[in-house]
Amino acid sequence: MKTAEELWQLLSDAETMPYGPPRTALSEELLRHVDGAGDQRLAFESRLVATKSFGYGGEPGKAFVTFSWCIADLDDNPQPYHQSALPRLLWLFKAMVNALTKFPEVPLARTQAVLDDMERRYREYGQGMQAVYKHRYIVARHVGLRDEADEWFARWQAAPRDDLSDCIGCDPTDVAEYLASRGRFAEAVEQAEPVLAGAQTCIEQPQRILSELMVPYLECGREQEAADAHRRSYRLERNNIADTADIASHIAFCARTGNEHRGLEILQRHLDWLDRAPTPAAEMELAAAGALVLRRITELGHGDTPIHRRDRADAPAAEVATELRERATELARRFDARNGTDEQGRRTAARLDAEPFPARVVLSPSARTAAPAAPAPVAAPEPPPEVPADAGPAELLALAKAHYDDDRTGAFVATLDALDARFPVLDDPLLAGRRAIQTGNRLRLADSDSALEAWAEAVELLVKADAPGEAGVLRARIALDRAFAGEIDEQPIRADVSYQDEHGGVAERAAAWGRLSILHAVQGRLDEANEAGDHGYALAEETGDPRRIAEHAMLRARHRAAAERFDEARAAGRAGWEFYREQGPASRLAEAASLCAHLAEEPAEQIEAFTAALAAGGPELALPARLGRGRALIRSGRASEAIPDLVEAVAIAAELDIDEGGAFARVELAEAYRLSGRLVEAAEVAEEALAINDRLGLTDAANNNRFLLAGLYRDLGDRAGALGGFRDLIERLADNPAGRGQMGEEAGQILYDLDRDAEAAQTFAAAAADLVRAGDPIGELRLLRRQISALNYADEPGQAQEVALGADTKFTALPPELAAEPVAI
Repeated sequence: MKTAEELWQLLSDAETMPYGPPRTALSEELLRHVDGAGDQRLAFESRLVATKSFGYGGEPGKAFVTFSWCIADLDDNPQPYHQSALPRLLWLFKAMVNALTKFPEVPLARTQAVLDDMERRYREYGQGMQAVYKHRYIVARHVGLRDEADEWFARWQAAPRDDLSDCIGCDPTDVAEYLASRGRFAEAVEQAEPVLAGAQTCIEQPQRILSELMVPYLECGREQEAADAHRRSYRLERNNIADTADIASHIAFCARTGNEHRGLEILQRHLDWLDRAPTPAAEMELAAAGALVLRRITELGHGDTPIHRRDRADAPAAEVATELRERATELARRFDARNGTDEQGRRTAARLDAEPFPARVVLSPSARTAAPAAPAPVAAPEPPPEVPADAGPAELLALAKAHYDDDRTGAFVATLDALDARFPVLDDPLLAGRRAIQTGNRLRLADSDSALEAWAEAVELLVKADAPGEAGVLRARIALDRAFAGEIDEQPIRADVSYQDEHGGVAERAAAWGRLSILHAVQGRLDEANEAGDHGYALAEETGDPRRIAEHAMLRARHRAAAERFDEARAAGRAGWEFYREQGPASRLAEAASLCAHLAEEPAEQIEAFTAALAAGGPELALPARLGRGRALIRSGRASEAIPDLVEAVAIAAELDIDEGGAFARVELAEAYRLSGRLVEAAEVAEEALAINDRLGLTDAANNNRFLLAGLYRDLGDRAGALGGFRDLIERLADNPAGRGQMGEEAGQILYDLDRDAEAAQTFAAAAADLVRAGDPIGELRLLRRQISALNYADEPGQAQEVALGADTKFTALPPELAAEPVAI
């Protein structure tokens, strides 16, 4: 049997806990013991606290009993403690009236009697009638007495506020709801928005007012604000079963704004709440909204989508839609039978049969809203091809080779087309071999694996034609191509170098040495790659051909970068970029600009180079360029400008089915949103990244996501979510004491801010122990000092003194160089 002192402590603990199952359980535990303690005031206070715990914790039906007990205790045995508690007791009348309307088994006369009793007691206590008029309006609205509701609304608005009026967030929310129900959407927005600009201290705000503003914003043509209201409020409501009716509003909003997929996700997350909804009214709202979104899913052709239900077999969306429709309709019938009107049936039918709004709203902060405008092209366009009408096959082949070497793809293809049209058959093996070379080149431009087959055929023809130099070049090209696939054969490449050094021209020698440098780079022999590349570059300079020089400059840039000789790499890359910027083609410019962007040290240089790459490049460069430019914009302090690029990067990754890259892009996007002050969107995108990384089993990336999310939850005011996130990381970082210590410090600070000082002290102590294992004595002392502060606020001065003495001993034992460092609290 617990003593009265122990029960008073439990009561104090319950009052400091957030509303929800743990607080409700503790309140019920108190009620099981309190009457045996022989303390009537404790019995009264315990039931008063339990009434709030039940009401705000999602079980208002239980509050009827405890509230009625408190009223009876006040009337039957008035004591001084009743007077001190009277404001709190009178305040709870409002919640009781509200809740009574939501249970169809409670006679309407009973609700009216409680309202009358509320008015009598308010008058006796000397309070105004503002809250009374408001709740008479609420009852009239529920029943569907429109004229009576209008009258009570007017009286509510005319009455002055007093100590028992609802808070400055809740009253405007209910006003906005009334105005929206009358189609006065602009007035609803005007009424509610000033509240959002001020501080919110009520546990129901700002989520309730934001939920109420979703449709008014939409009706006023303010789609982005409607989306923001949905995102912000749903995030605050999604873990609180007491907000089931508002969850239903979010599902309906999604179903009517072209976001049926998101509405389905929300329904799946909350479908089991139907069987434990806080009230039958909330159950009715959730069932109706669920039926609506599943009807829309079915109308879109996805009626066979399986709907997962706890403790029941999955069923198709179309079938569950019918079940939920019948459930909502039956609940509405019960309310109307109790009320003697058709109001709830009419409202439920309207929701069930609601059609989409004309406007569509983009709710996912990682979804592409429109194709981003491409930067203006910066490369010189290729001149139109000119194919001599009287040229023979040898001349056409020479011309095709020149066009290929000069990166004039259009002219190259046009020349080959003319050759094939005019000379479909070439009997000369040398010319046939050269045609096979160019055919292979054409296939390679199209990324076709058949290029090697064409080149192999060309080698046979060239050998037959006694052209060893050309055959050797082709063997080297084939060997290099296979080297990229891991099939290393140096002999053909070295043989080509030897042949060209003895027989070839300067350009052919430069190309041969360039191929050898690439082979060494593939093998990871970077010093040899740079040496061979430098030899090729010197030969290219001898040609005096700017295009050959630029080509070898890009090789030098890559090899120098691989060897971490970044200054030289940047200079070589910039030289190639400058040439291709003027001469093209766009593909080479994009490649050079992208390389320069990755080598650049300053964000401004990266932005310039990635912009050029995006302007000139094809789809294969779009993802790294969008991602790279977005990250550079963030580094430049231009996070809001980075968002479109990073959204596009997410979309491209999805199109290419690159899950890991998509998760990485989402993390960067979340950071851009965070730095732009758009914390809700940041959290949503980070949650998407976490889901992907968890599915892929990327533990480190997923834990980084969790850390980001926990910080975002904290900054959003979701301290329970943040605390859960940091505690989860403590468990996951079992082999990382430094990380555990950091997470423990974060968790302890949240507990400290919540005035849960005893828990904070324990958490700081555990984190300090982790930092000892991590070899961080300064961090340990910092956390011990924080533990001391928490213990003092937890009214544990003796334990605080003991920890302080231990900390002093540890500080004295520090090496001199560490003892000189400041230990921040």
